Amino acid sequence: MTFHPSTGHEFTTVFGRNLLAEIPNFAHRPCLVVTMEDLWPRFADRFAGQVTPYFVRTIDGDELTRELPSIPPSASVVGLGGGQAIDVAKFIAWQRRVPLFQVPTAMTVDAPFGHRAGLRFGGHVRYVGWAVPEAVYVDFDILQGAPPALNRSGICEILCFHTAHADWRLARDRGRTEPQWPYDEARVAEARAVLDDLLPRLDEIGRVSEAGIRSLMGAMRWAGASFHNAGWNPRHIEGIEHFIFYALEYHTGRKFIHGQPVCLGIVAGSMLHGDDADGMLRRIHRVGVDIRPEAMGITWAQVEHALMNLGSFVREAGLWYGIAHEAEITPAFVASLRERITALYGTWAP
Repeated sequence: MTFHPSTGHEFTTVFGRNLLAEIPNFAHRPCLVVTMEDLWPRFADRFAGQVTPYFVRTIDGDELTRELPSIPPSASVVGLGGGQAIDVAKFIAWQRRVPLFQVPTAMTVDAPFGHRAGLRFGGHVRYVGWAVPEAVYVDFDILQGAPPALNRSGICEILCFHTAHADWRLARDRGRTEPQWPYDEARVAEARAVLDDLLPRLDEIGRVSEAGIRSLMGAMRWAGASFHNAGWNPRHIEGIEHFIFYALEYHTGRKFIHGQPVCLGIVAGSMLHGDDADGMLRRIHRVGVDIRPEAMGITWAQVEHALMNLGSFVREAGLWYGIAHEAEITPAFVASLRERITALYGTWAP
């Protein structure tokens, strides 16, 4: 028998169509739907006035805690949206100890499949809470109705294993692994198998076909639960690529489509490690994730600032050891990163 390092549960996941309209038939009442104000007009008629919407305006943990008493009471919570709505739904369900149902509206992140909510405290990401949904409902019509760029960006949650593993190996070689997270080749191999299984399906993911949705959401189902299932060990699923995303968010004060800065971080991190940067860049481009800073509403100068200050950022944030702790990122490095990306994507034109 092959040793399988994941011993925990992966969330019950249902694929189908017209799934959202069934929510009022089984969600405990009164039911609170946690969503975004701009999304609600698309989906309000599915509920026929049988639920109460709550519009997410912040993912700051302290602000949410203060706001919680004023949020309408509920016997269940439905998360309807992308990462922010999904995470805030977890937080409210955890605080109220009520059943949770998750309905992602785009494949941007693996948040629907994770136990904790990724909130911001003092400008830094912390994962808090505990919320296991009764089910995650993957509705093909809803996902295929979202902008393709949102769905494609979710590929970052699996491609990031590449740089995460490089960081973990570096920490092992430097004797800098955390006592609670010694390097584990079995976990690396398991995550790599999930990544390798997805690579032949990049075109289907780019087309947001049913096969592509099943493939990417299936991989994210494993990835999202793996943080807990590995004993709260993030090493095999997250590294410098996410740290670059956090740094960009911190230094620019902007919110991003998750996959764009993370995929940019995958390329930059692969360059720093000297580990197949061009191959990772080609895969990201093939799926259709635009990682040019201008596509994210920022400039190369802002990227340069975040990257050149990445070392101090990861130390101050207490993030786990990797290449970001020791690499000297220079303007020449950023220029090389820009040249690689521009050569494949072309010069930005609004």
